[in-house]
Amino acid sequence: MEEITFGIYETFTPEETAELGVRIGRQAAPGSVYTLIGDLGVGKTVLTQGIARGLGITEPVSSPTFTIVQVYDQGRLPFYHFDVYRIGDVEEMEEIGYEDYFYGEGVTMIEWGNLIEEILPERYCRITVEKKPENGFDYRKITIEEVT
Repeated sequence: MEEITFGIYETFTPEETAELGVRIGRQAAPGSVYTLIGDLGVGKTVLTQGIARGLGITEPVSSPTFTIVQVYDQGRLPFYHFDVYRIGDVEEMEEIGYEDYFYGEGVTMIEWGNLIEEILPERYCRITVEKKPENGFDYRKITIEEVT
């Protein structure tokens, strides 16, 4: 299986998007932090579900829109799935103890991470998911880049 590196990936079905996530999850190391950026309905949760599967998590994974963070700990590494779309202020992140997650031994995925850039670790991986309708309804352009 090809190693995922920084760059641009194209998927043409939700299954391909999820499989890219599986590959990312299999490579994820303790302490990894990923941000996931993209419009509503672009496939962020599908990619996240794939990452969880790649970590060996078998329970259903859904976006924690109203709970802010969902913790899955039965995979090879703990998986912390944040959705910060509804965060009004970074202080809300402090109240839930974000540092324990961001700087812990698990893998952290932050949907809408661009909304809390001021508290992100010095180094993380940004994943941007974009639709291009001219390339087909299920086409996704997925950009993976390191931020330092």
